[in-house]
Amino acid sequence: MELIRSIHNLRPKHQGCVATIGKFDGVHLGHKQILAQLKAKAAALNLPSLVILFEPHPSEFFVADKAPVRLNTLATKLAYLADEKIDRVLCLSFNSKLASMSADQFIEQLLVQKLAIAHFVVGDDFRFGRGRDGTFKLLQQQGAKYGFSVESTITYRLKGERVSSTKIRQALADNDFEQAAALCGRPFTMTGKVIQGQQLARTLGVPTANIKTTKYNLPLRGVYAVTAKTAAGVLYSGVANIGKRPTVNGVKPVLEVHMFDFDGDIYGQKLCVEFKKFLRAEQKFADLDQLKQAIFNDIAVAKHYFATQNQQMGME
Repeated sequence: MELIRSIHNLRPKHQGCVATIGKFDGVHLGHKQILAQLKAKAAALNLPSLVILFEPHPSEFFVADKAPVRLNTLATKLAYLADEKIDRVLCLSFNSKLASMSADQFIEQLLVQKLAIAHFVVGDDFRFGRGRDGTFKLLQQQGAKYGFSVESTITYRLKGERVSSTKIRQALADNDFEQAAALCGRPFTMTGKVIQGQQLARTLGVPTANIKTTKYNLPLRGVYAVTAKTAAGVLYSGVANIGKRPTVNGVKPVLEVHMFDFDGDIYGQKLCVEFKKFLRAEQKFADLDQLKQAIFNDIAVAKHYFATQNQQMGME
């Protein structure tokens, strides 16, 4: 899959494609339905498939911390799109210049002049351009003028209900990981590079892998039983904390993972964390001794959970 960063990196070789546009946050079953439409049309026209993304999301640009939480980092989203065999991804920097572009300008300058799209797959409720004045009807009208066709996306339903990123966020907020996995079409995970932390957990006897995450709001908060897969493909059970670490006056949310029976150096490597069970909410403790006691209790509860799961699997 080819990643094209910004309009300025588009070249004549990128002209002629079948495109779609959206956040694709989570790359869930609903998104996969759209991508299947995209790939089918691209194959029929013998053209590359193209997904257009914005970074940051427009809502993050306009309302910052009030924007919906992200399900995935950009890197994870791109990895999922690559898994779906998309040919190209155009990642547009959403800034004041792009925000001020009218719908007509967006169509003429990007879709027509830069991309020369042959076909556009988009939801009939899609709005774009300055003041959100661009509509599905406008795309159809401009498509007739410039020679590209427009197709509405097919809604994917699971048990009669439309699959959406909003529903996945709600499932995560409810700590319903089975429902989140059903909507995503895969277990919910957070993947990131292991970075240097404050080494505080190590002094408490529970070393953790600190994982670099998105700078935006995270979809989970609290302590969880997790599994963590290393870059080498080795799977460990463990316990993870997502939060601001109020006991030590933390400022921004971080993801820390303590892996059971692990003793190694994975700094700079990617770690994929799958969330299995919610253990407790984040809280501020009076001192480090109380924090340490709570962490060891979390570990005991998580180990009991995994032992129970293993027993149930053995019975099956």
